[in-house]
Parts: sequence; structure tokens; C-alpha cells
Amino acid sequence: MKYSLARLGLFGLVACAVLVVPIDLSVPLKLMIAVLVSAVLAFFLLKGMREEASVQAVGMAQRRSEKRERLRAALNGDDDGGESATKAD
Repeated sequence: MKYSLARLGLFGLVACAVLVVPIDLSVPLKLMIAVLVSAVLAFFLLKGMREEASVQAVGMAQRRSEKRERLRAALNGDDDGGESATKAD
């Protein structure tokens, strides 16, 4: 969430800067330029936040996977994740 807000804030700053510059371009084109520039800046400036968000996402995926396996084991009536039911077949 923090990383997304940082990206949005960076886009807002770049968009304001690009829109203020007196160049004869349409507003949608200036906003597209702002998207590209803010993406490049975010790649370098927000590297630490991006890596932190990635670690959190991986942790959440692992916890979800473990919870799903525990639920499968409970539904199968096993305590070992349902492996004994597949081995018996």
C-alpha cells in the first residue's frame, strides 16, 4: 500500500511539473509523458520500497498456501496435508 501511494505521489508531482511547462502539447500527451517519466524515476527512487513490497507479497502467498494445505488436510481428515489419502490410492 505504501509503495502504491508513493508511486501515485511521484506521478502527481511529475504530472504537475509537466503540465506547468509551457510546451505546445495536448494534455493527454503530457500525462502520458508524466506516466513514463514517473515510472523511470520510481524504478530508481523507490527500489527499496518495491523490494519490501515484494517480500511482503511472497510472505502472504506462502501463508495462504499453508492455510490452504491445512484446510485440505482437515477436509480429508488427515493431519499430514492429505498425503496419506493419495498414497493409499
